[in-house]
Amino acid sequence: MKIDILTLFPEMFAPLKSSILGRATESGKLEINVHDIRDFTENKHKKCDDAPFGGGAGMVMTAQPVGSAIESVDPEHKAKRIYLSPRGRVFNQTIAKEYADTGNILLLCGHYEGVDQRAIDLFIDEELSVGDYVLTGGEIPAMAVTDAVSRYVDGVINRESLKEESFSNGLLEYPQYTHPQEYRGLKVPDVLLSGNHAEIDKWRAEKAREITEKSRPDLLEK
Repeated sequence: MKIDILTLFPEMFAPLKSSILGRATESGKLEINVHDIRDFTENKHKKCDDAPFGGGAGMVMTAQPVGSAIESVDPEHKAKRIYLSPRGRVFNQTIAKEYADTGNILLLCGHYEGVDQRAIDLFIDEELSVGDYVLTGGEIPAMAVTDAVSRYVDGVINRESLKEESFSNGLLEYPQYTHPQEYRGLKVPDVLLSGNHAEIDKWRAEKAREITEKSRPDLLEK
């Protein structure tokens, strides 16, 4: 799986070198490349933004460096090109699997008031939102998408972990417990210590439904 990230702030992506994703890239299961859009600007001062036509607050990322960066990183348009934007369809687990199956995605991080629409029209396949709220830029959404998609790449995590987690079967995940058996007066449910796997599965299914009904009843409606 290859993931290319285009951003004005590459230093924000240092966490992707840590933990599970760091080990996956070191072992060659993942290839994550972070590209500085400023490296592709034709402006001698490395400027990549300008005031919006028509007036308004803030600055807009200019089309030239964005377009040149995408053409350089993905010259044959082999990647699914995604612009992180509040206007896009809302990201979820199904989309994460969909992207993982493509084998190659490119994530464009907007900033300021966004990206010149011409760059989006010419070079982007899809706009994607991580929720109904606005952030200062697309870097945090890009990290979230990278993490979620990478989990579906073979060898990144144990396949068993994907089967019973939240959203895998339309429900939120059941509670998890580990040692010690008692902590500050709270004990691990007896059924989890029973060794009766049929009863454990039944308890977990009941708890998953209870939690979903309480926190995300909309999932049950679907």
